[in-house]
Amino acid sequence: MARYDQRTVRRGRYAVAAVFCVHGSVTGSFATRVPWIQEHAAVSAGQLGIALAFPAIGAALTMPLAARLSHRFGARAALRGLLTLWTLALIPPSLAPNMPTLCLALFVFGASAGTCDVAMNALGVDVERRLDKSIMSGLHGMWSVGALIGSAVGTLAAHLEVSAQLHHALAAGTLTVVGLVACHYVLDLRPDQDEEPPPRFALPPKSALLIGAVAFCATFGEGASLDWSAVYLRDVLTASAGVAAATTTGFTLTMAVARIAGDALVDRFGAVRTVRASGVIAAVGGLLVMTAWHPLVAMAGFALLGVGIAVVVPLAFAAAGRKGPNPSQAIAGVATVTYTSGLIAPFVIGTIADATSLVVSFAVVTALACGLAVFAGVLRTGDRRAAGVARAEAASDVTS
Repeated sequence: MARYDQRTVRRGRYAVAAVFCVHGSVTGSFATRVPWIQEHAAVSAGQLGIALAFPAIGAALTMPLAARLSHRFGARAALRGLLTLWTLALIPPSLAPNMPTLCLALFVFGASAGTCDVAMNALGVDVERRLDKSIMSGLHGMWSVGALIGSAVGTLAAHLEVSAQLHHALAAGTLTVVGLVACHYVLDLRPDQDEEPPPRFALPPKSALLIGAVAFCATFGEGASLDWSAVYLRDVLTASAGVAAATTTGFTLTMAVARIAGDALVDRFGAVRTVRASGVIAAVGGLLVMTAWHPLVAMAGFALLGVGIAVVVPLAFAAAGRKGPNPSQAIAGVATVTYTSGLIAPFVIGTIADATSLVVSFAVVTALACGLAVFAGVLRTGDRRAAGVARAEAASDVTS
């Protein structure tokens, strides 16, 4: 492992945090203009649903390539290229005039998002290891902050009736510049000369699949809550449109706050205990949603769901990055599971609701939240000793 003094590592931490924020800003910028893109491409609601599956397909198929690119070009250069592709990929969907071109644009959108996601999480895991303290939850919190910023700007652009083409061109240009500046300060990690390059495509290790299963439970709850919380308040509790929308916003905010605060809890109690407690909190939130007799009760339930699932995915990435000789490959495996979970969750919730009710749908979310508490032990990495060695090496560099 390359050696860096602690000042450089801390600077690398802030740089990676900025990269996470940029990544989230692209997502938020896109999400707010989906109605404009749908109208411009002249696609129906059903066709839009199909098109919106293509980002997850593109990500799942290409994420394993991130490890290969980082090995060949180095972590800094690979992240610089992948982040630039991701920010610029914001432009094509708003230009798509029909269904086929929209699907193609969204496939590229997802592919660039997924590969960049793997590269930046692998860098985050390495920085966390060198600092010997939890930072992954905070990094994902910065992603949520970026998503909120992108959403706020997108909402303003929509309110001012600015076309998504102009909005996304300006956003892509700005975020590309910010991303390139941030990438200049990330750690320039390179493989050892005798290290074999990772395969272009390979199945993740079994340990990563177990970790991915825990991440699946959290991402399923996140996808279900983001897409269905407003509908739940409207249809089940006859809440107004404003209250329903506020529920989704509140869920997003609680996730962001919990992620930023999560690192201190992980350092104090450990990843396993934190996730077990998170599972209990999420399950209580799910029960409140299911039994709510008033919109405020359901809003509190969704807020607790946000708090409960917030730190799970960051900790899953951190645990995966410490499993096996190739962190990027393991992270890609977990990322594939989480992307798939986010894709199928809204569909499963809707299918169950059609057959039964939305209350029963969120019983599934609650059951999966219980799974977080039961299976949190798979996130135990046992790698504190390795982290301590890395910290000792960095300290020796400072004194030498």
